[in-house]
Amino acid sequence: MSKQTFLKGTIILIAAGLITRVLGFINRIVLARFAGQEGVGLYMMAVPTLVLIITITQFGLPVAISKLVAEADAQGDQRRIKKILVVSLAITGTLSLLFTPVILLAAPFLSQHLFTDERTLYPLMTVAPVVPIVAISSVLRGYFQGKQNMKPAAYSQVLEQVVRISLIAVFTAAFLPYGVEYAAAGAMLSAVIGELVSLLYLFFMFKFKKKIGIRKNFFQSVKAGRDAFKDLLAIAIPTTGSRLIGSLSWFFEPIVVAQSLAIAGIGAAAATSQYGELAGYALPLLMLPSFITFSLSTSLVPAISEAIAQKKKKLVEHRLRQALRLSLVTGGLAAVALYVFAVPLMSVMYGNADAAIFVKLMAPFFIFYYIQGPLQAVLQALNLARAAMMNSLIGAAVKTALIFALSTRPEMGIKGAALAIVIGMVAVTLLHLATVIKVVALTIYVKEYLFSAAAMGIAGIAAHYAYQSWLSKLGSIPGLLAGLALCSLLYFILLLQFRLVVQEEVKRIPVIGPSLSRWIPVIHSKHR
Repeated sequence: MSKQTFLKGTIILIAAGLITRVLGFINRIVLARFAGQEGVGLYMMAVPTLVLIITITQFGLPVAISKLVAEADAQGDQRRIKKILVVSLAITGTLSLLFTPVILLAAPFLSQHLFTDERTLYPLMTVAPVVPIVAISSVLRGYFQGKQNMKPAAYSQVLEQVVRISLIAVFTAAFLPYGVEYAAAGAMLSAVIGELVSLLYLFFMFKFKKKIGIRKNFFQSVKAGRDAFKDLLAIAIPTTGSRLIGSLSWFFEPIVVAQSLAIAGIGAAAATSQYGELAGYALPLLMLPSFITFSLSTSLVPAISEAIAQKKKKLVEHRLRQALRLSLVTGGLAAVALYVFAVPLMSVMYGNADAAIFVKLMAPFFIFYYIQGPLQAVLQALNLARAAMMNSLIGAAVKTALIFALSTRPEMGIKGAALAIVIGMVAVTLLHLATVIKVVALTIYVKEYLFSAAAMGIAGIAAHYAYQSWLSKLGSIPGLLAGLALCSLLYFILLLQFRLVVQEEVKRIPVIGPSLSRWIPVIHSKHR
């Protein structure tokens, strides 16, 4: 099985993540065009339930598997890897058998009493079949990531989105005549089938490349895997706690928003529509660049775990600094572009710019979100998942309390929810950073952050004036594309000028990397 370096594995995941997010956006656009704001609102009210169930079913095992398999692989212990896999499959399989009927039984209560919109029943019930699918696929993804072979996980993500985008238009159009709630359920069904196809691909790759017999003596391996079980739980429980807090917070978010807007005097249908604009239109656009930081985070856990197992403290600091710098420079471009081009972006994608106000309000704060993932990954690799869990708990409490405090005020309404979300996000990131600094001897290079801020400011101001002065006259789509290209080009030139990217990193960009890297001077530094 081919093993990639930290940077190469990250680049593979970034490329797949870009394709996945673009396809995901096409899915959202199709759903918005067919089902409208209410359909998107119903879909987005059910999605947090899907994420919550997935979080419970996975039980934090993907991170735990990735970390323990990386450590066992570094020591050449194949027997231990088998124990990790069979115990993980037993845990997730048991959880999936428990929670699949729970969703079906709880869906009527949730739709009638908590969401204030009974039409959420059908999207919620459609979530149930995904539980056993995710139970198995999460184990296989963790295994491949632990082996530092990112290709199967990356390709499975792309395959899932291709299947989903192939089905969403068909299902949405077929079910829409029966009502917008059926269209939302059809969109959810396409996601379930996409997950199933992704699992089949991962299973095929595991059977094709594995060096471990899973079925042989499966139950004996489970019984003999007590040590593996304890090690998995030691990482999985606090990791689950951290993710469960985030998932629970997201699960309650549409409930608290709906109840708060009702107190503010906004009707159920209008609240569903407004939440659709925030959670279905604005937030996915703002989270689009996070595929880069997610890829960095996924690669960081096994890379840092391996460095710790080999007692290479300098390498741990190097990986962390590299991940933070790349997250900052990529997230900075995203924040600038989204803020400057919020209105034309929303108009081109969704046919109206009603949600642009949320994008402009939240974009500057999302830089903190883009660096949050790598920080959390480092905490997990350093066995500090419990600290990450407490940080997430504080952020979730702040967000939920502020949603209720702000959204119940008629003059704030749904904007209060947007503000609460970003304030909670900033709080978690700052707490993660403070925790990491206590453990890792991380040197903060202030010059890098100042140069990053300067690059964002210069690129943003130049792009704004260029678009307002003459690029907008080219037409909606040509003007938008030209503006984004100008902003990106200027930003990249400034990154090179300030030496915020290095030759080694640019060289690994697919297709254009080797040629582009020749223009970048080599920086001789053992830390970079």
